Amino acid sequence: MITTIQVDEQLLLLLKKLKEEYRAQSYREALMTGVSQLLKPKISLAGSLKKHFPKGLSREEILKDLRDKNDRF
Repeated sequence: MITTIQVDEQLLLLLKKLKEEYRAQSYREALMTGVSQLLKPKISLAGSLKKHFPKGLSREEILKDLRDKNDRF
């Protein structure tokens, strides 16, 4: 189903910029590329600090000195 929508000049400039940036053949292709990138799951950074600590340290040893003396946790 094809639908026509009205856009103002500001949105048209944005669409043209997206089309150019993504080197898309149409505005539809530019929108689909942009939206799919927004909805793509982000890369998890879980475990990324492991390379900064010596091997063999447990999580408790790493976190031991991170809290203040007055911390309630």
